Amino acid sequence: MTNPVLVTGATGFLGRHVCRELLEAGHAVRGIGRSDGSDLTAMGVEFVQGSILDDEPLVQATDGIETAYHLAGWVSRDPKDAEAMRAIHVDGTRRMVEALSASGCRRVVYASSTGTIAASTDPHACADESTPYPLELVGKWPYYESKIEAEELGFNLARERGLEWIAINPSLILGPGDLGGSSTGDVIQVMKKQIPAVPPGGVCFVDVRDVAIGALQAMEKGIPGERYILGAANWSLETFIRQIGIAGGVKTPTLSSPGWLTVNSARIVEPICRLFGKTPPLDLASAQMSCLFWYADNSKARSDLGFTPRDPMQTLRDTVDDLQARGLI
Repeated sequence: MTNPVLVTGATGFLGRHVCRELLEAGHAVRGIGRSDGSDLTAMGVEFVQGSILDDEPLVQATDGIETAYHLAGWVSRDPKDAEAMRAIHVDGTRRMVEALSASGCRRVVYASSTGTIAASTDPHACADESTPYPLELVGKWPYYESKIEAEELGFNLARERGLEWIAINPSLILGPGDLGGSSTGDVIQVMKKQIPAVPPGGVCFVDVRDVAIGALQAMEKGIPGERYILGAANWSLETFIRQIGIAGGVKTPTLSSPGWLTVNSARIVEPICRLFGKTPPLDLASAQMSCLFWYADNSKARSDLGFTPRDPMQTLRDTVDDLQARGLI
């Protein structure tokens, strides 16, 4: 029997889809995740419940592994989560490289983010894999800061340890199955009519099912030491919000909010809401992010990996249908 393929973050949004793709391709799969993995076990995944930050589950998960998908991560816009995010992204990546190299693993696909490179104040900018890290823009947000540090660490340490390390950089991931609510919050806000006005920025998004396929393509065809952008649609937030409304059959705001008003409103409203124990309609970090353009070019993944994302409207329709089926909107 062939050794299993390891998937970290197996219970996450992307992790579950990667596990499914691997099983359908005929691989034996071992997953590790902090959440309950009974559904993965039912699918045929050998599941280890635990954190990659803990020795026992890490050793158990990496034993005998030759290829791995390192997808474990945590998405948060709350500054209070900075230390925890750095632990899972940076310390977790270091521990994975060390454990996998000790186990004899030869090849790893690591899930980073287009947010490490694709952030600009210029609506005409579109990042590719050679774009420098825009630390002056994203360095103030712990998620992107820790993902940049983890991406650099993974490449450098894997090279030292003789591991073939390939990074995929997905954009905002949408589609069905976001059980933890890590990616589809913006869609929920639009469907619940919680966005009073359209911010000035732009977004790149992609279907989780296409990212899962792209991850397998990167494992098969990716060049070690390279990164591959997995994005589908580069849309202004005006278009993005309007198309979500079309997909879900709801009216969307027609009023536009300039960047200064978006940010200053959040700066005033957020502390008031938190004082009364309420969730603000738009936190400061999200307001600041909504004024940037996160466009990314997937040409390299298309040409080198064969990455072919589906129609973005199909992604939005399937996202809305899934959220409705689970009673979230």
